[in-house]
Amino acid sequence: MVNNPQTLKTLFNIESSVIINELVTDSRKKSQNSIFFCVQGIANDGHKFIEDAIANGAVCIVHSMPLTNAVEGIHYILVDDVLSELNRVVNIFYKHPSEKLDVFAITGTNGKTSVSRIISDMLNHEVNTGYIGTINIAYNNREITANYTTPEVIDLHHVMNDMVNDNVKALAIEVSSHSIVQRRVEALAYDYAIFTNLTHEHLDYHGTIENYFAAKAQLFEHLNEDQVAIINIDDEYGLKLMDYDIKHKISYAIDKEADYQAINVVYGINDTQFDVLYKGEIYPFVTNLVAKFNVSNLLAAIAALHHYGISMINLQAYAKMIKQISGRVEKISFNDRFQVIVDYAHTPDGFLKLFTYAKDIAKDHRVISVFGSAGERDILKRSILGEIADKYSDMIILTADDPRKENVMDISKQIAEKIRQNYIVIENRYDAIYQAIELANTGDIVLVLGKGNDQYMALQNGKEPYIGDVEIVKEILEEYLDKEQNYE
Repeated sequence: MVNNPQTLKTLFNIESSVIINELVTDSRKKSQNSIFFCVQGIANDGHKFIEDAIANGAVCIVHSMPLTNAVEGIHYILVDDVLSELNRVVNIFYKHPSEKLDVFAITGTNGKTSVSRIISDMLNHEVNTGYIGTINIAYNNREITANYTTPEVIDLHHVMNDMVNDNVKALAIEVSSHSIVQRRVEALAYDYAIFTNLTHEHLDYHGTIENYFAAKAQLFEHLNEDQVAIINIDDEYGLKLMDYDIKHKISYAIDKEADYQAINVVYGINDTQFDVLYKGEIYPFVTNLVAKFNVSNLLAAIAALHHYGISMINLQAYAKMIKQISGRVEKISFNDRFQVIVDYAHTPDGFLKLFTYAKDIAKDHRVISVFGSAGERDILKRSILGEIADKYSDMIILTADDPRKENVMDISKQIAEKIRQNYIVIENRYDAIYQAIELANTGDIVLVLGKGNDQYMALQNGKEPYIGDVEIVKEILEEYLDKEQNYE
C-alpha cells in the first residue's frame, strides 16, 4: 500500500470516485480497495481467480477475456493487453519512480550482480544509490530479501517509490532475460543499458541461444537519444549489439580496442592492477577484485560512471575501496595454508572463467571443486559443467544445488557424463563442503560453486532455509581451528 492512494478516475480516466489503495496480480493477497489485474502466465490465468480477488478486497478487475458473472459494485475494465495496462497503471500509481532516479540497467548471462554492486558501491560515494538484484534489495543501509533477480512489476515500482521517498538518487538494477520476456521492466525508465556477455544459460526457458540473445537485446532496441548503451565487445554478442542502431553506445574490452580498454593487467592473488586506456590517455587502477572477469566487470562500471560524470581520479580512488561482493569470488583462508573460494558460478562460461583463475593461482597445487546443477533447469549444460571441472580440477565432489523435484544422484550422473577422473557424490551439501576442506592440503584451492550467497535450497516442496556456503565454510574452518588449538 502507498501513502497517497489514487482514484480510479486518475488511473483509468473513468467517472468514478472509488479510492484505490493497492494494485495486485495475486488473488490470494488480502488488500481492501485494490485493483486485480488478470495476468495470464505460463502456469496460471488470473481470469480464473477473479472471485478470490474480490473476496480479498478487489474493487476493480482489469481483464482481457469476456466475463459472464459480474458482481454488483465491482468495476470491470476490459483491455486488449492486461500486462500493458499493468505497466501503465503501476507507473502512474507510484508516481513514475524510475523517472526520478538515475537508473543503470545491467543485463547479461554472467556479471550482472558484480557490475550492479560495483556501480552502486562506487556511485554511493557521490550520490545516494540503491541496488536491486540477485543478492537483495539494498539502499540507505537497508537490506531486503529479493525473491527474483528482477522483481515483479508491482514490487519493482513499489520499492523504487520507497527509494525515492527515502532520498535515493540513483539505482543499479539487474535485468534478467526472464524479466524482459515477462515484461516486468516495460515501464522502467533507465538511463544506461549495460551488456556484460551472453553464454549458454536458461535454454530450458528460451529454447535457443538466438532466442536468449533476442530477449536480452530488447533492452537496447528502442533506446532514445538520452539513453546510453555500455557494451562488452570482448563478447561475440556484444559485437552484434554494437551493430544495432543505437545513437549513444560505448564499448569496453580487455582483448580488443574499445572506447574503454583495460591494458597492462597484472593479476595478483588478492588484488589486480591495470590501466584504462581512454581517448589516448592512460589511467592506472588498483582493486581488490581478482580475476580477468572482474576486470571486465569493473571496466563496465568505470565506463558507465565516467560517462555519468564521475572523474577518473575519483573512480581510481573508489576502485580501491570496493567492498567484497557476497558470494562472488569470496575467499576464506585457513591459516594462510589453503583458500576456499565461494562463487555463484553455475554456467559453462562462469565455470570456465573461475576454474582457469583458480588453476592459475593454485600453480603446482591442487584445485578441489564442490558443485552440482539446479534441478528442473537447463539439463543440457550439466555435462558441460562436468567436462570443464574435469579439465581443471584435481578432485571433484558432486552435491546438491537446488535439486527441486529431481534426484541429486540422477543430476550427478548427468554432470559426470564427461568426467574422466574419479569423483565423489555426497548429496548433503554441508557434508560435501566438509569433505573437500578435509582433503585440502597447504596451497590447495577449494572451489565451492553454484549457490554464492543464496540463503535457501530449492527442494521438492519449495525453498527451504539454508545458512549459505560462506557460513558453512567459516563454520567448518572454525571447527578445524578449534581442533588444532586444543591439540596444541
